Amino acid sequence: MSSAVHSPDRPFPLERTRNIGIAAHIDAGKTTLTERILFYTGMIHKIGEVHDGAATTDWMEQERERGITITSAAVTADWWQHEEEGMFKLFDGVKHRVNIIDTPGHVDFTAEVERSLRVLDGAIVVFCGVAGVQPQTETVWRQATKYKVPRVVFVNKMDRVGANFQSVVDEIREKLNATPVRILIPIGSEDSLRGQIDVINRKAVLYSDSEVLGSTYEIKDLDADQAAIAEEAYEELVSAVADHDEALGEKFLLEEEITLEDVKQALRRCTIANQLIPVAGGSAFKNKGVQYLLDAVLDYLPSPLDIPSAVGMNPDDEDEAITVPTTDSGKFCALAFKLWADKFVGKLVFFRVYSGVVRKGDTIYNPRTRKSERVGRLIQIQSDSHQDIDVCHAGDIAAMVGLKNVQTGDTLAAPGYEVVLEPPSFPEPVISMAVEPKTKADQEKLANALVRLSEEDPTFVVKTDEDTGQTIISGMGELHLEIIVDRLRREFKVEANTGAPQIAYRETITAGADGEGKLVKQSGGRGQYGHVRLRMKPNEKGKGLTIENLIVGGEIPKDFHNAVIKGVQQSMSNGIVAGYPVVDVHVDVLGGSFHEVDSNENAFTMAAIFAMRDGFKKASPVLLEPIMGVEVSTPDDYQGDVMGDLSRRRGHIGQMETKGNLAIIHAAVPLKEMFGYSTAVRTLSSGRASYSMTPSHFEQVPQNIVDEIVNDR
Repeated sequence: MSSAVHSPDRPFPLERTRNIGIAAHIDAGKTTLTERILFYTGMIHKIGEVHDGAATTDWMEQERERGITITSAAVTADWWQHEEEGMFKLFDGVKHRVNIIDTPGHVDFTAEVERSLRVLDGAIVVFCGVAGVQPQTETVWRQATKYKVPRVVFVNKMDRVGANFQSVVDEIREKLNATPVRILIPIGSEDSLRGQIDVINRKAVLYSDSEVLGSTYEIKDLDADQAAIAEEAYEELVSAVADHDEALGEKFLLEEEITLEDVKQALRRCTIANQLIPVAGGSAFKNKGVQYLLDAVLDYLPSPLDIPSAVGMNPDDEDEAITVPTTDSGKFCALAFKLWADKFVGKLVFFRVYSGVVRKGDTIYNPRTRKSERVGRLIQIQSDSHQDIDVCHAGDIAAMVGLKNVQTGDTLAAPGYEVVLEPPSFPEPVISMAVEPKTKADQEKLANALVRLSEEDPTFVVKTDEDTGQTIISGMGELHLEIIVDRLRREFKVEANTGAPQIAYRETITAGADGEGKLVKQSGGRGQYGHVRLRMKPNEKGKGLTIENLIVGGEIPKDFHNAVIKGVQQSMSNGIVAGYPVVDVHVDVLGGSFHEVDSNENAFTMAAIFAMRDGFKKASPVLLEPIMGVEVSTPDDYQGDVMGDLSRRRGHIGQMETKGNLAIIHAAVPLKEMFGYSTAVRTLSSGRASYSMTPSHFEQVPQNIVDEIVNDR
């Protein structure tokens, strides 16, 4: 490797660096696997368990209480493959730096997976040996495919009753349209799980059940049954690799000798090209199979040099592509993929370096803001603990302290380097609720806390409803918002009341009517007199209020015409059905009468309001509710249940289409009926359906619902 690529103070060469994520469906065992990796690499000296609330990467209070991962946690470990008699490994006895991000599995926190996969070079996707391909696994798989992230699979929980390694391999092929190849097949299952068959070396790896928690293992020759399994898997693997790799394919066709190194090098190329998926089986909780999975990470997942250089664009010319070379000697260029408010050091900016180096005290440039800032501190993250470092090199993942004007997805570059890398993309929030401080003292604290939380989490959106004045928070699900409110209380010491947001209903009229209003007040001295006659009729949808002045003669002096118009306009803010704003009405002002002494502008404004209310009562007023355009994508198996549920929610089913095994249902559903829908559709479809919702139009509310709304007011 040339000195142009590597900085002299670099601790690990780029080719011996791995940036990987651990991703899966909730409860597949990602965090338990991460804990074992940290233990076997010597980063921790005692294994913490998720169910005890002691896992290293589940450091938030909410994570430890619920036993789930909420925020992605970064850790760094060193691993080298041990030389073992009769075994061939690509990196025998060579130490590697492995940067790991443990990601959440719950669909509400899918943004954490999205932004992690954007900056990682490879991933371990964990499957449950019993459940197989689960719904959130499909989502994670699609995200990894979108960012072209090479993967190895770990079929976990092979010690569980009902675990079936081959069944999971088959599901990967059928449900994910991938080509899995078995490299480490479990020996035994359930209570009899003992180790793994190393398919390529055709050896048995047997893990101990001693007090050292699987740290020791033995390499044995295969017995007859194991040898038959290994031979079949090896032939399948070589055939699959030969189909995709030209060099090995040529040797295969010419029946030349194929060495173990040939097979491993070719499988590495196919894995990095996303053509094949190496699959290993074991049990993280029972400490079986993790060390050889780590060997597979080094053997088959890419270093930053094995993947194409990042490509950005010129912010002033989107058609100009700029290649960012993976080298320490290039201009500094990194992507800020996560922000976090740390209670000890303040705002942390997590970043991945794609080119160049950055040192503590350097000035860096943000092409989005066109401003420069100084790097106060550089930190190597170990879950929730921090280790100060002086420099970050190409391929490193770390955090900065001291930057203020940075958002998730910003490019950080050398001063004057005009390049923007592709930011991670995030789904739109699907659920909202109102939040308000319990006391006036909490008002400012709440506003500041919500701003900080929305900076951290791109899928958490805060806005003020113009119609109701409420602060509305939106997120990816009810659990997502529950965690946000919990963090407000614990981290920001803000007590808040929450509830469903008020729906912005509207009112309108469905018939024409005349209205008349009079204000006559005589209380000694100068009185009040105004008299207005008008006619109203329904207006075209979306036209709002239109007014035509038809006053003739001197029934109402011109000086008071504007006051009459003002009264008509003011009356539209409160209807008579339930007090909501009135829309789409045309008004003809016909005339009235006046008093030489007692008439004034205020009197005619009030008279116009009275006339409008009189007309509303006669014009068959109705209440309108917002209708949402809802699109649900669901596997065919759940189509009937989903459609039935939408109908129960007063939804009108429209167009339906099919894409593969997915049914896509378009419906119009009242917003009132959509609260809690994210949970409901997940339950109906075993978590496999997804939906989007956009405002469509307003429709008349059925009378029985009107009564409910009026009573609630």
